[in-house]
Amino acid sequence: MTETRDYVMAVLRRSREPMEPRGFHPDWGDKPWRHKVFDDVVRIPLPPGTQRTGPVGAVLEPSPAVEPGFTLDTLSDLLLNSYGLLARRLALTGNEDSHVLPWFAYAATGRGTASGGGLYPVEIYWAAGPSAPVPAGLYHYASQHHAMERLLAGDVTARVREAVGIEADQFLLLSVKFWKNAFKYNSFSYHVVTTDIGTLLGSWNMYARSSGLPLRASLWFAEPNLNELLGLRTEAESVFAVVPLPWSGPPATAGSGPALGSPTVARAERERSLHVITFPQIERVHLETVHSAPPSGSAGDAAPATPTRPATVTLPPPDPERLDLDLGDALRARRSSFGAFSAVPPMTATELSGVLAVAAAGRILPVDGSGPLTRLAVFVNHVEGVPSGVYDYDPDAGTLGLVESGSPGRFLQDTYFLDNYNLEQAAAVLAVVGRPDAVLDTLGDRGYRVLNAEVGAAAQATYIGAVAAGVGCGAIFGFDNVAIRERLCGADTDEWPLLLILLGHERRGVPEFDSRLV
Repeated sequence: MTETRDYVMAVLRRSREPMEPRGFHPDWGDKPWRHKVFDDVVRIPLPPGTQRTGPVGAVLEPSPAVEPGFTLDTLSDLLLNSYGLLARRLALTGNEDSHVLPWFAYAATGRGTASGGGLYPVEIYWAAGPSAPVPAGLYHYASQHHAMERLLAGDVTARVREAVGIEADQFLLLSVKFWKNAFKYNSFSYHVVTTDIGTLLGSWNMYARSSGLPLRASLWFAEPNLNELLGLRTEAESVFAVVPLPWSGPPATAGSGPALGSPTVARAERERSLHVITFPQIERVHLETVHSAPPSGSAGDAAPATPTRPATVTLPPPDPERLDLDLGDALRARRSSFGAFSAVPPMTATELSGVLAVAAAGRILPVDGSGPLTRLAVFVNHVEGVPSGVYDYDPDAGTLGLVESGSPGRFLQDTYFLDNYNLEQAAAVLAVVGRPDAVLDTLGDRGYRVLNAEVGAAAQATYIGAVAAGVGCGAIFGFDNVAIRERLCGADTDEWPLLLILLGHERRGVPEFDSRLV
């Protein structure tokens, strides 16, 4: 048993045996900033987001390539629509913090990508080489300013190429700063942040598909080398994904600058929290994934089996007009339906079909060594034309295979930890199912990150599919995985439900304030 395997099992069984440290309470007054802060940096504003993308439906059938690579405008749109600040929203919800959100100190802003815990722990860096439209160097994306902050001048792409083994002269590096989630979720946070990488890559994958742009990510590389380049302490923040950036825009007129041999960012961020707490279990698991050996087998060996239950419901095809919604508009409209679900009116089978199709296609990331490593199932409460029950979903046939008949609403609510959602009022609850043990056996310890990235991509694609269908959506981790597994998969299988995603119409007439920032 490895630390990673022990950790995964502890996460999945935490409803029956709480994880350490027990009795932990967040210090909300000492929480970290929502954004990284660097003093005295050169900041280069990015163009405003004005580009139209393609339709949401392109995730099902990617648009043909229209450009050989990115331009500054398309890169700006990619970052703004996925991780930039898009709206200031206020509403009466089931969350405990609703009463403080009107105050400036607690103000929350909407983004196109979902994040577990809400503080968005992924940091984006741009290694800009000779073809870049800015002077060569290493930049940090400041989402609060929608600008690039220069941390290092000079061409560092040779060092990135050496670490990743991919030929390109521009890269986006995605790191995770653990404290931005651990302050709230303590040792459970590593499970959450590994899905955050997937939600962001899921947004980028959908953007690339809809825009006809090439985009592929790497999750296997010499991670310590890139952490050293960025001046990061691996136990506190670490690079989880690298995205080579094909470029077709004009290069900078000022020249690319010298290539640097062994550069390291010396500039440190300013930390708001006076007391940054570390969790030894997270550090041990993370270091194990960092130094994980390359995979010994194919990801396909760890994939869940294709559902074999006979189709009992054939879903209608998705509404093509709904899938014509511009992806950028869908990202800007994405939000979580905290406590707002209503069984009246019920979802239609066409709405459910559209969301499931987008979720199934969008969960598969273009990354090295990836799956699909998951499958989808659905608990149906209130869907017109679909009897209440538990179903496996077959995306190729567009059918549901009955696992168990009868309303699952009360059972679902009894398995949920928190009070901010009423699962019985959700029209349907989507389950993302995977085989964690098989993934670890086949891909090694870093395979845990690969699996969770796909889970995150599934969540993000479901949010976007829900926006296109005109229904609400909310993803939850806080449920009894053991109970859901027994009902959905059976106790004698190695499959586990890893995430639940609620779908349905929302109550009408709820006061809401939505101020668009872009």
